[in-house]
Amino acid sequence: MKNLLNKSIPGLLFMGLALFFVQCKNGQSSEKTESATATPAPEIRKSAYGTTPEGEAVDQYVLTNGKGMEVTVITYGGIITSWTAPDKNGQYGNVVLGFDNLSQYLGENPFFGAIIGRYGNRIAKGKFSLSGNTYQLETNDGSNHLHGGVKGFNRVVWTAAETKKDDTSALLVLTYLSKDGEGGYPGNLSCTVTYTLTTDDALKVTYEATTDKETIVNLTQHSYFNLSGDFKNTILDHELMLMADSYLPVDATLIPTGKLTPVAGTPFDFTTAKAIGRDINATDDQLAKGKGYDHCWVLNEPNTLRKVASVTHPASGRQMEIMTDEPGMQFYCGNFLDGTLAMPGGGTYGHRTGFCLETQHYPDSPNQPAFPSVTLKPGEKYNSTTIFKFSAAK
Repeated sequence: MKNLLNKSIPGLLFMGLALFFVQCKNGQSSEKTESATATPAPEIRKSAYGTTPEGEAVDQYVLTNGKGMEVTVITYGGIITSWTAPDKNGQYGNVVLGFDNLSQYLGENPFFGAIIGRYGNRIAKGKFSLSGNTYQLETNDGSNHLHGGVKGFNRVVWTAAETKKDDTSALLVLTYLSKDGEGGYPGNLSCTVTYTLTTDDALKVTYEATTDKETIVNLTQHSYFNLSGDFKNTILDHELMLMADSYLPVDATLIPTGKLTPVAGTPFDFTTAKAIGRDINATDDQLAKGKGYDHCWVLNEPNTLRKVASVTHPASGRQMEIMTDEPGMQFYCGNFLDGTLAMPGGGTYGHRTGFCLETQHYPDSPNQPAFPSVTLKPGEKYNSTTIFKFSAAK
């Protein structure tokens, strides 16, 4: 018995050592596999994009979240030129309208992907008063002022600084100093817009501003979305829900009348999700004036960051939710796209091939005392946040 045991010990030791090495090898292999399949950390890539006629260099930044979402931003206008989102098969595709090159953005275009300021939307006749002083802004939409005027924030070069917050997000910080008198606005307005891309397929847009003289400010983002990923398609089959029980009717020049009108029983009711095209051709005075939807909805539960909208494209499964602390949302469905603007890769953008959901204060607020104030005074800080979050139906 003793001899048998002694003869067995070396064999047992050999088997144990062999098993140990196999386990170690398997463990290392497992770690390598896990490491190899781990989601890459968010990152930012920078490259040159071109030069303006004034000789200003324009850079391009690509924010990636490691999962497949990429948001491409140029410093001219802070424009989002491309934005990929997943479909129901997990495939990421571009969902925003844009151009191939800087020269197209320098030309006439409907504010594709741009930061809008100093004032998003319209101001009647370009006039407003503050503390007894009357200011005349540029008029660039008939007799009205629109989206900051002839050279709004969409037509200036922003200063960019990239940073990584942690392993869950990539940040691009854009700054611009709008000088006193620019476009007719009073005060030196120091602006910061931060794009934060997170690993849960969300883009957070944060706006901040300070001034050295009483002024007005209303910033927004003007991306045109088409969740199909195929810009030859219209957006009429997209299903939209807006958390808004009322909207702002407009006059013939698209300036709000000042009334808040319930959406119930009208084509403007999106409190339950419905196709954008379902009621767009209804016989309605407001639809006639806007040539479709081009109005501001009065969002429920103001003064808090909350979900205000969702959009679904049934065929692709792509879904987008919007959260904001703004009181209003301008919904515009590409009524003036007319087939004259070139798409990347060939073709042109047709009628209603993109929609905008612009979070903001109400149009013409400086002239309508009943609307929430857009006045910013020295010593105060303007803050606004909007989050666009994507997902896909399974």
